[in-house]
Amino acid sequence: MLIKHTLEVDLGERSYPIYIGTELISQAELIGPHIHGQSALVVTNATVAPLYLEPLQQALDNLQIRYDRIILDDGEQFKTLTTVESIIDLLLSNRHDRRTTVIALGGGVIGDVAGFAASIYQRGVNFIQIPTTLLSQVDSSVGGKTGVNHPLGKNMIGAFYQPQCVVADIDTFNTLPARELSAGLAEVIKYGLISDAGFFDWLECNIDALASLDQDLLAQAVLVSCQNKARVVELDEREGGLRAILNLGHTFGHAIETVMGYGNWLHGEAVAAGMVMAIDLSIREGLIDENVRQRGVTLIQRAGLPVTPPENMTVEQYLDAMAIDKKTVAGSIKLILLRALGEAFVSGDYSHEKLLQTLST
Repeated sequence: MLIKHTLEVDLGERSYPIYIGTELISQAELIGPHIHGQSALVVTNATVAPLYLEPLQQALDNLQIRYDRIILDDGEQFKTLTTVESIIDLLLSNRHDRRTTVIALGGGVIGDVAGFAASIYQRGVNFIQIPTTLLSQVDSSVGGKTGVNHPLGKNMIGAFYQPQCVVADIDTFNTLPARELSAGLAEVIKYGLISDAGFFDWLECNIDALASLDQDLLAQAVLVSCQNKARVVELDEREGGLRAILNLGHTFGHAIETVMGYGNWLHGEAVAAGMVMAIDLSIREGLIDENVRQRGVTLIQRAGLPVTPPENMTVEQYLDAMAIDKKTVAGSIKLILLRALGEAFVSGDYSHEKLLQTLST
């Protein structure tokens, strides 16, 4: 086991550590202190289970924890209330009590559905995140957002529910398809754009090495991304204001995912196109200059990500989907825009005409 970095998310009594390193999944001593009872349920999917379920089971055996497992279908289209119900059914059928621990082993979908199930089972049981994709390690596993999609909108049903710990084993990137790695890089780039210009500079120098699976650089990228997210979450755990900046490009991206059908565009791909749209609107509003646009678009392209939205989406489809986004308040669509590289803000005070121009581009 090699723990390269440990980061604490400081939320008072809900604080928890993030462990970043290699060969972590099989280490009983890492998750043992965060399992408070004698039972656990491992939630994973059919893609991840053949790769990483056995070492986790060995760790639980070493801890003498009684555990069950549920292996779900893989894909965003299964991020539903029906899936959550299947997790609850197993917990009840196998008589898991209030001291059981739900362990999410997989990407963002697994973390979201397992975390939501943990938040509502017997009004809340312990929850551990073991994210196995770059996107889930730098974004969805940190901060306590859990939930499922609805046919009318992404992530519209859920809860804020913090894990006991996050175990980010970067060895899992070795089995990650190139498309999934690129999707994760979208969220990494996001942190540079919204709050960390120095990190953006670093990414410009190292994006090719990250895509080539340089372990040390990937560990550094996960650490800095989690540090940036943790700082925002610590100030605004339940997205009362500041935390919304973490959604740069997401309102556009969620519209793409909803209209195109969940899973047809990966979340990171939709966010990448959405970030370019947010940059475009920021330019039209006179907030940033062409240099920021060029640097942002170029880095996103170098990460192997799309920089244009689907050709067959209409302005009306965007507006309909965006109207039920969680950041919409009293009919006003709040968007995340840039004032500068590394400085984002939430705005409802933008030109509707310029928004239509961005959506028409």
